[in-house]
Amino acid sequence: ALVPAWVPTGCRSGVVEVERSVTVVLGQDVVLPCRYRTQEQEQVVQVTWLKRGPAGQSAEVAVLNRQHGEHVQEPYAGRVVRPAGGALEDGAIVLRN
Repeated sequence: ALVPAWVPTGCRSGVVEVERSVTVVLGQDVVLPCRYRTQEQEQVVQVTWLKRGPAGQSAEVAVLNRQHGEHVQEPYAGRVVRPAGGALEDGAIVLRN
């Protein structure tokens, strides 16, 4: 399971919208949607995608940062891309193959 972690700035917190489940076909690309609905004066500066293992441990997959761009961990290099440009409120990623 891949889980996004948001780092919003501001004093209130908005709402994270994710799909409860996503159907995937082995060998095909899948869009992992995730959207953050900000409150007034709030801004998303970083989105971190984590892979949760069967025992509950987490491993970083990708970091999308407003100032520093995208960083994808080596095991996922070339397989994780961002389908949407622009603001990080849309933190969706595509996992290839």
